[in-house]
Amino acid sequence: MNLQLLFCFRESFHCIILQLALKYFYCAKNDSDFELFYLLSSKERLFVPKALWLIIIGNIISVIGGSFLWPLNTIYLNGHLGKSLSLAGVVLMLNSAASVIGNMSGGYLFDKLGGYRAIMFGASITLLSLVGLTFWHDWPHYMIFLIFIGFGSGVVNPAIYAFAGASWKEGGRRAYNAMYVGANVGVAIGTALAGFIADISMEYIFVSNLLLYSIFYIIAFFNFRKISIDNQTQGMARGVAIESTSMKSKENRSRLKALLIVSLGFGLCWVAYVQWQTTIATYTQDINISLKEYSMLWTLNGALIVFAQPLLSRFIKKFSLNLKAQILVGLVIFIGAFGLASVSNSFSGFIAAMIIMTFGEMLVWPAIPTIADMLAPNGKSGLFQGIVNSAATVGRMVGPVLGGVLVDLYGMEVLFITLLGLFVIAILSTLIYDKGLKNKEVLQVHSISKHV
Repeated sequence: MNLQLLFCFRESFHCIILQLALKYFYCAKNDSDFELFYLLSSKERLFVPKALWLIIIGNIISVIGGSFLWPLNTIYLNGHLGKSLSLAGVVLMLNSAASVIGNMSGGYLFDKLGGYRAIMFGASITLLSLVGLTFWHDWPHYMIFLIFIGFGSGVVNPAIYAFAGASWKEGGRRAYNAMYVGANVGVAIGTALAGFIADISMEYIFVSNLLLYSIFYIIAFFNFRKISIDNQTQGMARGVAIESTSMKSKENRSRLKALLIVSLGFGLCWVAYVQWQTTIATYTQDINISLKEYSMLWTLNGALIVFAQPLLSRFIKKFSLNLKAQILVGLVIFIGAFGLASVSNSFSGFIAAMIIMTFGEMLVWPAIPTIADMLAPNGKSGLFQGIVNSAATVGRMVGPVLGGVLVDLYGMEVLFITLLGLFVIAILSTLIYDKGLKNKEVLQVHSISKHV
């Protein structure tokens, strides 16, 4: 069944790849800026600095390579290495735990050593682990290398997001939104190619992953060092006065507390979101939705994320939504989507639920790292991005286990009720996260003027 699902992903994603290639192109505006034209709407143009454009390209290539591996981990451990599904789950949990440690380490290294060194440190660990995995992918080498890959990629993720935000300080939400869209393009292409390559030979999956990550490594090594980031002036550039880089100051402790509160809600959202890939996926099979139809839901998700950006931008501008309002609206949309899924017994119902959920995702996911960037004191951007990334990783790690236990013991109805409760908690955390901030009004005004 898992192999069938993978091949269905291949069939449904190949169409979106062609669309992505045709819908996007870029041209140089000058030596420091690129203009990215979104062809679905000629009025929607995003001016991206050259530095950020290089980061986005590198990240897309990295995500494509990573997307070769993660859909196949359980399949390879169970089908090729003969390990139980329980043991496969433990291996994936260790990979996620290593990613959490890497997230915090990457944020710390970004603040202490700078974006380039932090990214190269994590990328070097990942590249060496992929070399080992390519040549030795039996047991227990597979598990060991997968743990190191989790740590290395975990180091890179917060560092590259902090790097992106710092490279386009005036862009605000748009910098993180561009990274978010780029990552989804990478996932769409990577999963499609993974199905095609796995159909030929599993051995080629490891080689292809290594080759693509090597390209990312070369891009990062020769280009990221040229990107000049003044990490000590980020706070002033965002229009937020910060007295000290020490986390011991009252103001900075308030900012850290605010981030932890909003990250709690972010992690809970991921606990719910990941159910679409686990318990809800199984539930669709029980109500006779085919694997091909299920895979089409994710094709629709990826297409909307990429092509509905102009519609989302107009929505935010029309209602003058600041970041806090965007998250709250997104969470209400999540509740509507999961509520609809809970009562759906047909493919059309799940299509509607996926469309609704995707718009919620588009509002919430890029907004959280933007808030982390805005809250970060001088020299602490990496730390704050590491906390946000860790919250998402923990949510993805805990979600499948929690969802599986609830379904086994109480059924899908209790699971959906629990998920709706998680979104309510996330709403509450969003409402209160900025209560103790002195510069709350500055942050909200800046959100409207800079992040739309």
